[in-house]
Amino acid sequence: MLPRSRTLPSRIQIGNVDERHDLKHYVQVEVQPKVTTSTQQTNQQAINIEANYSKCFDDDGRLRRTGTFWTASSHIITAVIGSGVLSLAWAIGQLGWVAGPTVMILFAFVILYTSNLLSQCYRSGDPVTGQRNYTYMDAVRANLGGRRVVICGMVQYLNLFGVAIGYTIAASVSMMAIKRSNCYHSSHGKDPCHMSSNGYMITFGVIEILFSQIPDFDQVWWLSIVAAVMSFTYSFAGLGLGIGKVAGNGSFKGSLTGISIGTVTPSGSTVTETQKLWRGMQALGAIAFAYSYSIILIEIQDTLKSPPAEYKTMKKATVLSITVTTVFYMLCGCMGYAAFGDLAPGNLLTGFGFYNPYWLLDIANVAIVVHLVGAYQVYCQPLFAFVEKWSAKKWPRSTFVTGEYDIPIPFFGVYQINLFRMVWRTCFVVLTTIIAMLLPFFNDVVGILGAMGFWPLTVYFPVEMYISQKNIGKWTNRWLGLQLLSFACLIVSVAAAVGSFAGVVLDLQSYKPFQTTY
Repeated sequence: MLPRSRTLPSRIQIGNVDERHDLKHYVQVEVQPKVTTSTQQTNQQAINIEANYSKCFDDDGRLRRTGTFWTASSHIITAVIGSGVLSLAWAIGQLGWVAGPTVMILFAFVILYTSNLLSQCYRSGDPVTGQRNYTYMDAVRANLGGRRVVICGMVQYLNLFGVAIGYTIAASVSMMAIKRSNCYHSSHGKDPCHMSSNGYMITFGVIEILFSQIPDFDQVWWLSIVAAVMSFTYSFAGLGLGIGKVAGNGSFKGSLTGISIGTVTPSGSTVTETQKLWRGMQALGAIAFAYSYSIILIEIQDTLKSPPAEYKTMKKATVLSITVTTVFYMLCGCMGYAAFGDLAPGNLLTGFGFYNPYWLLDIANVAIVVHLVGAYQVYCQPLFAFVEKWSAKKWPRSTFVTGEYDIPIPFFGVYQINLFRMVWRTCFVVLTTIIAMLLPFFNDVVGILGAMGFWPLTVYFPVEMYISQKNIGKWTNRWLGLQLLSFACLIVSVAAAVGSFAGVVLDLQSYKPFQTTY
């Protein structure tokens, strides 16, 4: 039987529910008081309820957390090494050999620094014994309050919604790439093998509907580990193919300043001076998206056991994860650009710069799909939990919202189904799938998501919360340094957003809804 979800309070049976053994309701259970006795003999004989209670529950009365440095690292790697890695060769291709790697390293340092600031905001007050903040928005509420809580919630959950759309697009493209590579191989390159992505998006949506029924974030740790392994699989495949093509070419392609004006792209358009500017800005968004995971950092940290203090474990996990992903990003992005130069595809493994060995492409794209199935859940579980907690608080006595049914499953045990959770999560996946079918522009969507989430969620709120928590005075050297960092990242986000929206406008000029083919 799966452990009890933390999206709803602890369980007790109430009212007429005792007559229905298949249905349970949930209300908040107060922490049990410490047992006191009058004599030493009674103390020795009585069961120490408080001690036994603490063995199963944390200091906040919730089920004891079991996450470790390794599970946190797997969650982060799963979230970071996602579909964004596939667009890095294209991003470096727009910026060139000088600006491309430099920007990537700068993003890594910014993400690492601001993630450490954010991890120290998991507890309010004392970093070891202070009150826990279970979500990113809880941390903003505890440290900043006011309208910024609402703004943060809107930006965070809109970004999570967008990530679900982006992952649906990326997964469908990889599914198509598997069929197209086999089609191309069987026709010996004579058949262009064009096809629609709609059916593949629907298939991915059905898979996510099933996995979305996993009740809580800490129950997908195994899915994160599988997804992390898959991310390494396709990253190595892309790296190996890039190295092989560079070796075949006998030289490195590309230039110091990026794509040349006048280059004819695979879509048939010619790069103008204005388009080069937009492409460079869009590349910033693609790199930002590749590193984005701060929006779920608090949720990951909330799965960690203590001692040691959660922020210490999270700091170590962040250092390891960002270091590993940066090495992969540099290798994959740079080798992809070296292999293709100005014609680097928007998606390294599905842009059909590589055709052989087709079986390796198939393995890599299968790994991408499996990874995105897990990454979709890692990103969406916080949004699922937010809606379900709010609904349980709003309608605590509603059977539809808080009631759970015990469903016996052979060889598994008993699985608890909540009707509201099933309906709401299914509707969410269906909606993201439909939008993905309407706007199947991989690079443009990636750039917009990176721009939308980078400055507010990765930089601004962590910096402001840290300043508030540590009581850093205005106009001090540290305050000025943090504000300068925030302003510089704001400029980067604005530039990335402008470039990505310009790309969408260009794509829409030759677009027909639900009829896009690859």
